[in-house]
Amino acid sequence: MADKILIVDDEKLIVKGLKFSIEADGYETDVAYDGEEALEKAKNNKYSLILLDLMLPKMDGMEVCRQIRTFSDVPVIFLTAKGDDMDKILGFESGADDYIVKPFNVLEVKARIKVIMKRTSRTKAESSKTGAMVEDGEFRFDIENRSLFIKGREINLTAKEFDILEILVKNPGKVYSRDKLLTLVWGEDYPGDARTVDVHVRRLREKIEDTPGSPKYVQTKWGVGYFYKG
Repeated sequence: MADKILIVDDEKLIVKGLKFSIEADGYETDVAYDGEEALEKAKNNKYSLILLDLMLPKMDGMEVCRQIRTFSDVPVIFLTAKGDDMDKILGFESGADDYIVKPFNVLEVKARIKVIMKRTSRTKAESSKTGAMVEDGEFRFDIENRSLFIKGREINLTAKEFDILEILVKNPGKVYSRDKLLTLVWGEDYPGDARTVDVHVRRLREKIEDTPGSPKYVQTKWGVGYFYKG
């Protein structure tokens, strides 16, 4: 069965163009034209990725993404005319995995989709081979099923938060620079900067640490990068 992508934008010509191009690459697509419709479809269907416009009728893209993150770690790429650094940070804060500014070249969108799909497929393939499970006291990290439990409670991570944690957990004590994590998780051609990693690590700590300012699991080696203290 082909991967299915939800395209959300209130501009029907943009949706039509993306739908045509994405389906030409072998993906199935579904569409929504406002935030409420997008959220409803995300709840009732299984998607491999969501392309989500920021400025939508009824419910804006950031709120849609925040609500999706309460029940799903599906990768989300924002499509938006807003492109300054603060908007990007807010987008990542709401749980987005990537960010493409309008007007965009559809080839760029397809390239970003390919990077995320490749990363997700590779993670699943590696997990099925290793059957990886990391248990560290109250910390239970199931790589195969992409789930995390701490003190018996499931922690809902975004795809990128999970990918960062997976890299660190698989290599306890090894310090990864922000640039290295950016390359490993987002790909070599990703145009963003290392602050993207900082935002995701901060969100990750807020979810998994009792005291985010004094982390137990994801720690910082000042001036170098991040590591998992196994």
